Amino acid sequence: MSQSLLKLVTMACTLALTFISNAQGQPPTRKFDAPTAPKFQRVDGTNGPNPPLDADGDFLIGPKYVPAPERNAQTGVPQGRVQQFTMDSREGKRFNPGIARKVFGSVDPNNPKTLIVDTHEIDYTRKITVYVPAQYKPGTVAPLMVCHDGPKGAPKMLLPRILDNLIAQERVPPMILIMIANGGGDAQGHERGREYDTMSGLFAEYIEHEVLPLVEKNCEVRLTRDPDARVAMGSSSGGSAALIMAWFRPDLYQRVLTTSGTFVNQQWPFDPEYPDGAWGFHNKLIPEAPTKPIRLFMAIGDRDNYNPNVMRDGMHDWVEANHQMAKVLKAKGYHYQYLFCQDSGHGVGNAKAQFLPHAIEWVWQGYDQSTKQ
Repeated sequence: MSQSLLKLVTMACTLALTFISNAQGQPPTRKFDAPTAPKFQRVDGTNGPNPPLDADGDFLIGPKYVPAPERNAQTGVPQGRVQQFTMDSREGKRFNPGIARKVFGSVDPNNPKTLIVDTHEIDYTRKITVYVPAQYKPGTVAPLMVCHDGPKGAPKMLLPRILDNLIAQERVPPMILIMIANGGGDAQGHERGREYDTMSGLFAEYIEHEVLPLVEKNCEVRLTRDPDARVAMGSSSGGSAALIMAWFRPDLYQRVLTTSGTFVNQQWPFDPEYPDGAWGFHNKLIPEAPTKPIRLFMAIGDRDNYNPNVMRDGMHDWVEANHQMAKVLKAKGYHYQYLFCQDSGHGVGNAKAQFLPHAIEWVWQGYDQSTKQ
């Protein structure tokens, strides 16, 4: 298919999807074999419900899902400890004060790629939830995994339970899990949007210099500074934040796990250096930059977000954004695995119940604990 014809097909599909989405009030179902989709390899279950651990590329799963056994507590498996502490924005250097808005912004008539948003300053607190595996030896340096949108109240035990099982089976290294709650709200004009959608290394630096030292102090652990021994993980804007951290600070993070990654134009305020926000990853940054030492897992639902706000900039289709990410990652020779999840919406919760342990194990592939100190 010629490029001109492909553009016409894409425009027609976009107009049709806009009509369907507006008429039904919900995202449309996207076909796995749509003109702009990668060529997916169907996972048929012969060798399990998930793709092979040693494979890169694009895979189709669902529409039926089987919750992974690693989600359940297993007899005889040592359980790690989980503890929480609270951070007050007034005691921090970065992201102090926070921001919030009362109403959603309006499209800037002089720039359709951004919004005019009325914000106000806020103080806020942030819960940090830390899992330390039973196998951790006090005084030693441990690998780590940072998870965005961590619990704000009582700690969620699903991820710690999965890690208990994966670590006991020696499928991943004994690691410290750090679940970081966001600063509140969502998208343009809110603190969460500022932290997660801004195309810079600032949030990675905030975690490095303000969060991790408190984890070491309060939880009596030592954390590695080796970027090969660190994972950044998140869903939605937390997923784009994970890649943003690794892209701008590959000296800090080189392994990334995303679900329903918001690789769309959510950055606010507008930055002329990155005018398309995270949409710029696949239409400019990754294609035009030397390949970076980043290993990336992605998953998206066939009913994932489609243009859920007033912006009509052509850069708010979550499925198309992830499709294009997969294509440019393949073209540049990245190690990536991309799952297209049938009968699944934003956050891919039904599919994630099946593939999350696999995704964690896949993103750690190639890590050699014996060579680390």
